[in-house]
Amino acid sequence: MSLSEKLTGLSLRDNGPIAVVGIGHAATHWIGSTFYILLPYLSLSLGLGYAETGLLVSVTHTGSLLANFGSGPLVDMTGRRVFFQVLAVAVGATALAGLGGFGGMAGFDSMPWLIAMVAIMGVTANLWHPPALSYLSERYARTRGYAFSIHALGASLGDTAAPLCAGLLLLSLDWRETATAAAIPALCVAALIALTIGPSARRAVTSESKQGLGARAYLGNLRDVMRNRVILSICVMAGFRSMTQSGLTVFLPLYLVNVVGAGPAVLGATLAALQAGGLIATPFAGVWSDRVGRRPVVMAGLTASTIIICSLGFLGGGVLFIAGISLLGFALFAIRPVVQSWMMDLTPPSMTGSATSLMFGTQSGFNILLPVVGGLVADTYGLTAVFYLLGVTMLMSNAVVFFLPKEAPRAT
Repeated sequence: MSLSEKLTGLSLRDNGPIAVVGIGHAATHWIGSTFYILLPYLSLSLGLGYAETGLLVSVTHTGSLLANFGSGPLVDMTGRRVFFQVLAVAVGATALAGLGGFGGMAGFDSMPWLIAMVAIMGVTANLWHPPALSYLSERYARTRGYAFSIHALGASLGDTAAPLCAGLLLLSLDWRETATAAAIPALCVAALIALTIGPSARRAVTSESKQGLGARAYLGNLRDVMRNRVILSICVMAGFRSMTQSGLTVFLPLYLVNVVGAGPAVLGATLAALQAGGLIATPFAGVWSDRVGRRPVVMAGLTASTIIICSLGFLGGGVLFIAGISLLGFALFAIRPVVQSWMMDLTPPSMTGSATSLMFGTQSGFNILLPVVGGLVADTYGLTAVFYLLGVTMLMSNAVVFFLPKEAPRAT
C-alpha cells in the first residue's frame, strides 16, 4: 500500500481529480478575496460610507442567490458537472477584470458598471458549488469528508494567496489595475479544469449521471429533499455560519484600515492569517468526520469560533490580534467541508446538485442581510461592535446544531 493510500485511502492517481477541483475552488475564492481586499480602496475612491459599502457587498450575495435557482437543477438534469465548473471560474475571472475596467480603460468606470460586475462575481460561487460538490460526492462517496476537505482546502488556499498577492500589487498599482491583473491566474485555472478532468469525467461518471434526470423524476426527488427536516436545519445552520464568515470578510479589512491604521501589506498578512488556520485544520477535520461523524466536529468548531470572535474586540491590532484571527480561521473554516459532507450524506446521489444549491442559496439569503446591518451597526456604534454582532450569529448556528439528532440516517 502506497503512502497516499495509507494517509487518504486513495491512490495518488485517484487524488488527482480531487486536487484539480480543489484548485478550481481556490480560483473562485481568489476572485472573491481579491474583491474584498480591494474594497477599502474602492470605497475610498468612490467616497462610500460603511452602509453603502455593505450594500455593494450585498449585491454579490444577491447575485449568488439568483444564480442558485438555476445552477443546481441544471447540474442534476443535465449531468454536465465539469462544464459548469469551467463556466463558473471563467465568468468570475472575466467579471473581476471588468470590475477594474480592464485596467482602467475609459467607459468602464461608472457605478452601474461596477455593480453589474460585482453581481456577476457573486454568481461565480453558487455556479461553482453544485457541480463541484456533486462531482466529488458521487466519485468519492466512501471518503467524502476527505474529498470535501481538499475542496475546502482549495478555498482557504485561494483566500490566503489573494490578500497577499493583491496587497503586494497595491503597493505599485491602483485598485483597478490590481483587479485586472488578478483575473489572469483564474482564467488559466478554468483552462486547466477543461483540459484535465473534462475528458476523464465522461469515462468516470455513471450513465445515469451523464443523462441526468427527467423533469418529473427531478421534481419528485426535490419534494423529498425539501421535506427532510434535518437537511433544512443544516441549511439554516450553514446560513448563520456563512453570515459570520461574510461579516468577517467585509468588516475585518475595514477595521484594520480605518481603526488600526494598517497598510496594504499588513492588511494582506492579517487576512492571510485568517485563512492559514483553515489551511492547517481542514484536512484533519474532514478525515476526523469520516471516522467519528459530522455532528461532533461541527459542534466543536462552532463553539470555538463563537468564543474567539467575541474576544477579538479586546485584542487590539497587534500580534495578539493576528494570532486570534489565525485561531478563528482554524475553527471557522475547518468545519466548512464537514457541513457540506453532512448535507451530502443525507441527499440522494441524483439530487446532490440541487441540495448544494439549497444550502448555498440559504447562505446567500442570510448573507444579503449582514453587510447592511453590520454597516448600520458600525456607523452607529463603531466597527468594534460588529464583532459582537458576529458572535450572536455564531451562537445561533450553535443552537441549531445542538437540536439536531446525534446520528442521522444516510441517504440510500
